[in-house]
Amino acid sequence: MGVPAFFRWLTRKYPSIINNCIEDKPSTDNQGVYHPMDTSGPNPNGIEFDNLYLDMNGIIHPCTHPEDRAPPKNEDEMMLIIFECIDRIFSIVRPRKLLYMAIDGVAPRAKMNQQRSRRFRASKETVDKNERMEKIKAEIRAKGGLLPEDNVTKGNGEEKQEEERFDSNCITPGTPFMFRLADCLRYYIHLRMNNDPGWKNIKVILSDANVPGEGEHKIMDYIRRQRAQPDHNPNTHHVLCGADADLIMLGLATHEPYFTIIREEFKPNKPRPCDICGQIGHEMKDCKGLPKEKFGKNDELNLNFHSETQFIFLRLSILREYLYRDLRMNCQLSFTWDIERAIDDWVFMCFFVGNDFLPHLPSLEIRENAIDRLIRLYKENIPKFNDYLTENGIPNMERVQIILNGIGKVEDEIFHNRHEQDKQQRRREKERSQPQNKRHRAMTDPSTTIEMPVWMQCRVLEPQPITQRPTTNSITNPAQANAQLRQMQGMNSNTASESQTTSTSQRGAKRKYDEAEGQEANEQQDEEDEDANDSVRLWEDGWRDRYYKNKFNVNKNESDTFRAEVARHYARGLCWVLQYYYQGVPAWDWYFPYHYAPFASDFINLKDLSTKFDKQTKPFKPLEQLMAVFPSQSRQFLPEKWQILMYDKQSPIIDFYPTNFSVDLNGKRYEWQGVALLPFVDEKRLHRTLETVYMTLTPNENKRNTRGYDSMYIHRQSECFDYFNELYADKEQIVKRKNAIDIPTQQSNGISGKIWCDEYVVRTDEIMPSPLKQCENIKQNQVISVKYRDPQYSDDYLFKSQLLKNVTIPTPTLKPLNYDNNRPYRPNLGFAQQPQFQRDFQPAQRFINHSLGGHQQNSYQYNQRQQQGNMGNQYQQSSSYRHHHRSQSDNSSFGQYNEHGGHQQQQRQQQQSYWTDAPAGSSRPRFSHNNNNSYRPNNNGRGSWQNQRY
Repeated sequence: MGVPAFFRWLTRKYPSIINNCIEDKPSTDNQGVYHPMDTSGPNPNGIEFDNLYLDMNGIIHPCTHPEDRAPPKNEDEMMLIIFECIDRIFSIVRPRKLLYMAIDGVAPRAKMNQQRSRRFRASKETVDKNERMEKIKAEIRAKGGLLPEDNVTKGNGEEKQEEERFDSNCITPGTPFMFRLADCLRYYIHLRMNNDPGWKNIKVILSDANVPGEGEHKIMDYIRRQRAQPDHNPNTHHVLCGADADLIMLGLATHEPYFTIIREEFKPNKPRPCDICGQIGHEMKDCKGLPKEKFGKNDELNLNFHSETQFIFLRLSILREYLYRDLRMNCQLSFTWDIERAIDDWVFMCFFVGNDFLPHLPSLEIRENAIDRLIRLYKENIPKFNDYLTENGIPNMERVQIILNGIGKVEDEIFHNRHEQDKQQRRREKERSQPQNKRHRAMTDPSTTIEMPVWMQCRVLEPQPITQRPTTNSITNPAQANAQLRQMQGMNSNTASESQTTSTSQRGAKRKYDEAEGQEANEQQDEEDEDANDSVRLWEDGWRDRYYKNKFNVNKNESDTFRAEVARHYARGLCWVLQYYYQGVPAWDWYFPYHYAPFASDFINLKDLSTKFDKQTKPFKPLEQLMAVFPSQSRQFLPEKWQILMYDKQSPIIDFYPTNFSVDLNGKRYEWQGVALLPFVDEKRLHRTLETVYMTLTPNENKRNTRGYDSMYIHRQSECFDYFNELYADKEQIVKRKNAIDIPTQQSNGISGKIWCDEYVVRTDEIMPSPLKQCENIKQNQVISVKYRDPQYSDDYLFKSQLLKNVTIPTPTLKPLNYDNNRPYRPNLGFAQQPQFQRDFQPAQRFINHSLGGHQQNSYQYNQRQQQGNMGNQYQQSSSYRHHHRSQSDNSSFGQYNEHGGHQQQQRQQQQSYWTDAPAGSSRPRFSHNNNNSYRPNNNGRGSWQNQRY
């Protein structure tokens, strides 16, 4: 979701939702024998999960173009890194029923506008960056410096392999890269299911880029449709892997009480390698090339500066407890209080501060505690309503308007306070930068650089405000740019503003960075320069008229009608987003037709606003989406005849592909926070134009452009293998989608849907060829695949936002509200809560049930056992895994827990790592960040942390 800092805000406000992941590692014994992990064994985290869902784009992007290490040399290496990443996540979670891998397919039109902005900006930034790199490289060579791509050899005399240049825009449905990725993932699934015991008893679903929909929303659609089936197990444990903030909202929207998110632990200020030399410790503009004395045998480029990323669990069950405390009402209501409905309202209000489909309201910033402000307004007004804001993903816009108007009443105060805080922040930054600048001048002095190491001849890496560094992106008058866009799209626009585009340097909004002299400007003048960059000046009277004139080029006498129009479009957008999260795509063709949001005080007469959309609309095809979101610089991923339409001046859609466009900082300080003023794509004109080139597609291009369906994979050991294999018994009558058959729910761990023959199937005992030269062919394949489709429902069906019947609510984790503060309180910092004998027995029972087959978990008796003995399905590891147990301090150390169960030392404890397997003879674990604890080695060479005692 487009909510910067949302995750940081959430974890600071609700700290107990985070748990560190306990992770086993493969080991090598004293004889040098490698022992891989056995993922079929009990989960070291003390809990057994059912389903693991991978939002694959959150894995693909960091694996293909990492920010903290040298990039992969070619596509083959990228694929192997993706395999390794999936292996690691799988070994942590160890799902016992299902692995669902979802790659982003064609997105709804509302999301495509954001994708278009990202890809155009990425392409432009790449061009600008390459120009700067070439200039710096020329300077380095002129001074006799060495670069990695020069004709040099490694220390062993081998010539260095030339690396492929990677365009991250290829991670888009319809490109050859995504088509090959799907092929590699099919091979990977077969490889693991044939060889890894932990994969043999589960089912795997692959939803590749040819299946329409965003990855995370395909996952949510699967969960919604499965839980609507009568035989769905309400106590299913879900784990979703991804780093986007919207996954938290989506997880809450399912109303599944056992929902956990696994993601990489965020560590700020991680060192990043220089884009030119690959070394760390300096920025690209400060690069001096590779040091001659270290070139060759001790090549600094080969230093392993990358530290392994740690993973964390975010437990939505605990977040639900926090939200219950924050949203509960202390007054009498005219309707029944329901925490599930209140959580839906909280999710809806979070959309006001940002999402991927609408620009956020100007008066609401997550860093200014906007969500807390919304909660206060909500609790003040909810007693006046006769119901909640939303129901099953449909908002009541009359009540929503009351909340928005409440924000509108304090917009003046918000804008004024924001400006004062910004000025204070700028002063603090200038004060902090003074000694840094002095140190920087000393380090770059010729008399000192000879004696100092390379890594010390640079300053700390940090983002610079746009006003402090040169840039090739043009920041123009947004009013003029918007007028041009509206004219291009045939919109009714007013005469363009008479004010001419003025460069930021002429207006004093941009100051050149002077490294040599380091001269300091007057502080007051600096503040005026910063303010001059914002032509709207929301903190001054008349801000509303200036905003609409500057952003929309609308005059004051026309603004009332226009403001109401923009606000109604935005309100419709809020309805669309909420339905998208709770019911699936409301309409594939809807989008918000403006670059900027209205003010909260502009929302009027929303009572009669329609919340219905046309569900009969269809998504773009993959190649059509590429034409809608790609800049002409990325046209190499499109068919040859289609490429011409992106650069030929006579093309009917040439206006969709500007080579230069404006970026409006919109009051922000950094370029990446600005708004790219691109023309919106006319869908009808695009389709009419593409009809003239469709006949030029090759068979392979037609395949890339075809809508696909999910694939399901099972091992020969599966109970339903014979049933699946029967689909291929009659080669003359292949089972196709139109005559698909139902999955036997009792034999498939409760999974419902329809299946038919897969065109990519590899029959059992056949050979599956490897698509990668580094991997071997799979001989005597034991895995079969089928095409799969979720259960289907009518267009007017509403998925209910409620807990399912017979669900066992997780045991509360937070400190009870009525707890006696004079008594010591021991909080639960992990998944385990029961006494040790229960912790040893219950995971084993659950593990055995999974091993015997999941069908018995759907029975009434199984659910009764869950309710009687499971106590919320909280587990601790078995005795064989007790060396993973995280020691807790004695009762006295928890005496200062507040009502949220948060300890003053919570942040330090959350950073504490776990000791897992290590080679014999290891001393102190290298993973630990808590040096206040003592380390006690065991006789077997392993160790465990003890809190100041043995």
